[in-house]
Amino acid sequence: MYYPEPIAKLIDSFSRLPGIGPKTAARLAFHVLRMSEEDVVEFAKALVSVKRNLHYCSICCNITDVDPCRICQDKTRDPSVICVVQEAKDLVAMERTKEYDGQYHVLQGAISPMEGIGPDEIRIAELLKRLTDDRVKELILATNPNIEGEATAMYLSRLVKPFGIKVTRIAHGLPVGGDLEYADEVTLSKALEGRREL
Repeated sequence: MYYPEPIAKLIDSFSRLPGIGPKTAARLAFHVLRMSEEDVVEFAKALVSVKRNLHYCSICCNITDVDPCRICQDKTRDPSVICVVQEAKDLVAMERTKEYDGQYHVLQGAISPMEGIGPDEIRIAELLKRLTDDRVKELILATNPNIEGEATAMYLSRLVKPFGIKVTRIAHGLPVGGDLEYADEVTLSKALEGRREL
């Protein structure tokens, strides 16, 4: 009510984004007001492009502008290993390590009964279809180490058992550079569970 309608609408739009409160939304809106018209048009085009030009890969369900996505098209990647992640941003995090050269499957979420998200609401059916390929020998479950991620990993491990495919889970534990005294009990117990011989 204090701002002219165009800026009030922009503040309202920014405040719908996750993690953006009213003050940050107002700060962003006034920043846009100070931007050049060309920069604002480019920003608007980028927003529209994301909605119009991105879709899900028909193989791994990652977001992409080409189908199949560039990772699925890459013939140098190992087709015998599929790493299952919750979101596209998790795939990017795995890729940044430069340690993994297999395929991916993006679930587009995790099982969460509290939020009404069951197995049918995420991309499990597409994963099961991929597991009929005889080349797949291992499934790495890289879901988040929280209640929803753990529930999803347990559900998938039980579901995949009949396929005769090796199912592994990424290790959880202490961050590099962390101190034991500051770690919580759950993190320490996961670190002990995931220990390996040197």
